[in-house]
Amino acid sequence: MESYDVIIIGTGAGGGTLARHLAPSGKRVLLLERGSWLPREPANWSAADVFIDNRYISPDTWYDSGGKPFQPQVHYFVGGATKLYGAALYRLRREDFGELRHHDGISPAWPIGYEQMEPYYTLAEQLYQVHGARGEDPTEPPASADYPFPAVSHEPRIQQLSDDLAKAGYHPFHAPCGIRLNEANMPYSVCVRCTSCDGFPCPLHAKSDAEVFGVRPALEHPNVTLLTSAHVIRLETNPQGTAVTTVVVEHEGHEERYAADIVVVSAGAANSAKLLLRSANDKHPNGLANGSDQVGRNYMFHDSQAVLALSKEPNPTVFQKTLGVNDFYFRGPDFDYPMGNIQMIGKSQADMFRGEKPIATMLAPTWALADVARHAVDFWLSTEDLPLPENRVTLTEDGNVRLTYRQSNPTAADRLYHQLKSMLGHLGMHSGHLFHRWAYMKSEIPVAGVAHQAGTCRFGTDPAASVLDTDCRAHELDNLYVVDTSFFPSIGAVNPALTAMANALRVGDHLLRRLGAATGATTAAGPGGTR
Repeated sequence: MESYDVIIIGTGAGGGTLARHLAPSGKRVLLLERGSWLPREPANWSAADVFIDNRYISPDTWYDSGGKPFQPQVHYFVGGATKLYGAALYRLRREDFGELRHHDGISPAWPIGYEQMEPYYTLAEQLYQVHGARGEDPTEPPASADYPFPAVSHEPRIQQLSDDLAKAGYHPFHAPCGIRLNEANMPYSVCVRCTSCDGFPCPLHAKSDAEVFGVRPALEHPNVTLLTSAHVIRLETNPQGTAVTTVVVEHEGHEERYAADIVVVSAGAANSAKLLLRSANDKHPNGLANGSDQVGRNYMFHDSQAVLALSKEPNPTVFQKTLGVNDFYFRGPDFDYPMGNIQMIGKSQADMFRGEKPIATMLAPTWALADVARHAVDFWLSTEDLPLPENRVTLTEDGNVRLTYRQSNPTAADRLYHQLKSMLGHLGMHSGHLFHRWAYMKSEIPVAGVAHQAGTCRFGTDPAASVLDTDCRAHELDNLYVVDTSFFPSIGAVNPALTAMANALRVGDHLLRRLGAATGATTAAGPGGTR
């Protein structure tokens, strides 16, 4: 059985970033990725392939609380979910690290404060080449450095919207975007600001994803090995149950076994919980690291609404995801509770409507859908999903994911939607013609839209109420860590990817110290070569 210093299971925002951070240490690192390299092909830019044919969605079957099967919108590729994310790289607000009272419940405090995460947010922004502008967002937390690159400029229609919002007394800001533009003076592909970014793969490798900025730079080091099509099916421990001794992998039709001094799980909140639950043994009868009965609980994925607003004038914007509004993040008019974040999403295309609402659009001519898209301005509303113990991942009899979920913060989500309608009604939008697009890709957002999943292995200081300690090490096993968004005790109301990246760097420094290697070895150099 081959042995390594560190095995990392999963190559997304957490695992891919951690691999890059550990790579310069010289320690032997094995990356295990369930999927393969996402092919660079014309279909990357095809709305029909991505939204109608679901070309890049996993064929997994999960089950809801009633046993009904569904296809989760998960992606198994090198780079994980970041291969199709919109690369909106927000920091959580400073207040998100403390307890926040919502209309429908409590968002609990983190066991660490924003100040402990801040240096790693700064490093993550540098590594992922985030474009932004400090000082525009009234809720922005303090930062020790400016963004590494200036904000992505608004196209004329979005600039008009920004100006109108500012005149109305709001505080629109340039959204932090992880893309590669010409001002970086890079000797490789750069973003052409196409419509196919949010929800699409980027064949130019111009999106700041974990393959391009995490895995590829890590693989430039000879001590790092990547094994693709490697599905980890269980973890085995020593007889005492105090350490993981073996990682069992299905690889190309046969079983393989690997060992490491340190094992890091980063398979996504649902699948990380699934792996720990499937690894139950005599010493851990309810699942590995699950003496607290918290593994799989407190599942969160944002109470999100994609809203298409029809403008009186055409919206010829190509790259639309450049603007955000956080005026209602902590409270709203006549509502003294948090409401959430408003940001733009990728520009509508006719084939997106067919993919998201196939029955409703079955008889609609393409020209009519195209005309709707031509006048659409598209918004993404995120309200904090509160952690509820009963919202959880469990296993079916055959070991598949069963996801039990109910909406946790509906009042705030409804308020935010009506606030957007009210706001747009004074800015030349048809407030009576707002259409919900209940998911990025399909209509099953209450169960299947799992893009921002988090919380199933929360960290904390009390082993009876959490799975991980503040270093994201399992309370019950000396060498087991989790660095995807499973560790979140709460999710805030902004995209979680940058927090996962920053935390992976924070945990990476801890692991480097544990391994006796120097910390701070990672630089803000550009990514590795293309494939």
